[in-house]
Amino acid sequence: MQLVGNWSYPTTIRFGAGRISEIAEACAGIGITKPLLVTDRGLAPLDITTKTLNLLEKAGLGRAMFSEVDPNPNEINLEDGLAVYREGGHDGVIAFGGGSGLDLGKMLAFMVGQSRPVWDYEDVGDWWTRADSDAIHPIIAVPTTAGTGSEVGRASVITNSLTQEKKIIFHPKVLPSVVICDPELTTSMPGFITAGTGMDAFAHCLEAYCSPHYHPMSQGIALEGMRLVKNYLPVAFEDGSNLEARAHMMSAAAMGATAFQKGLGAIHALSHPIGAVHHTHHGTTNAVVMQEVLKFNRSAVEERLGEAAHYLDIEGGFDGFFSFVGALNQRLSIPGSLTDLGVENPDIDLLVQAALKDPSTGGNPVTMTYENTRPLLEACF
Repeated sequence: MQLVGNWSYPTTIRFGAGRISEIAEACAGIGITKPLLVTDRGLAPLDITTKTLNLLEKAGLGRAMFSEVDPNPNEINLEDGLAVYREGGHDGVIAFGGGSGLDLGKMLAFMVGQSRPVWDYEDVGDWWTRADSDAIHPIIAVPTTAGTGSEVGRASVITNSLTQEKKIIFHPKVLPSVVICDPELTTSMPGFITAGTGMDAFAHCLEAYCSPHYHPMSQGIALEGMRLVKNYLPVAFEDGSNLEARAHMMSAAAMGATAFQKGLGAIHALSHPIGAVHHTHHGTTNAVVMQEVLKFNRSAVEERLGEAAHYLDIEGGFDGFFSFVGALNQRLSIPGSLTDLGVENPDIDLLVQAALKDPSTGGNPVTMTYENTRPLLEACF
């Protein structure tokens, strides 16, 4: 099998090893002449970033970069980036990196022409219609991890630094016009990032698959995404240079974010406030709470996950699936609890209230209330 393709669902995706070489061509195709590459501090000095900047410079597109991006990007990072973007007279964004760089880059392109605070465009009802669609600048997304799938998403997660809440900012035109998925960019990911981001992709697929909403396309994508993670995440974790495994994980990440148009659930509802308050890695947090959420939802998903287990070649129905998740976490050295993850002195009531306000609750197959969510969260410690 040759792992190369040109895809247009949900957007144009240039997939394959070495395709970062097409970055200048991608800019030209959507009219970007002066891009700003947005990434995080950790990626800024790495060879993959330097190579990309060199390609842009060679094509006469400059080598401008903004990298003051926190692991959970916030409105302060956004304002700093907008100042750089406007001062440089840029006309498009290359969002480069993991979830933080991708999310903030997309928001720079979105907010540069808007007149209201970013929180006015939260994913609530039709708030996205408040935005001036014509003022959104073009976006190219280049993922360097295989987890969030933000490269194919119509939203970004931005943390409100004052309230310590993660907010989902949505607009259809936040979807990047072009995505370059080059698995060679992911081979230098350390094991713990490979594990955490990979389990984020799995969580997206799992929660989309279990969501009660009707979306057969997402259902099928989620199921196959879980299979790719099951088969290839351990390989990528144990041998980061394996391009086949890295490529399949990039596919799984994009599939997870495409699939969760169907909905997310309690895994993300818990993970978002924990990450906002305690600054934990998002995908790793998802993995830590995953088994407790499976138990919580068992009454509603037992039959469905039994069918998934059969497809994934896991024996034992729901119980087999549950055990598989635990064994996978162990193999990937995922902490066994939120306490082991480093969450200290948690304000359980605050976290529960924040979880119940998170929009992910709407896709959980069991209705979340204070009375059942508090013991769920406590069981994760």
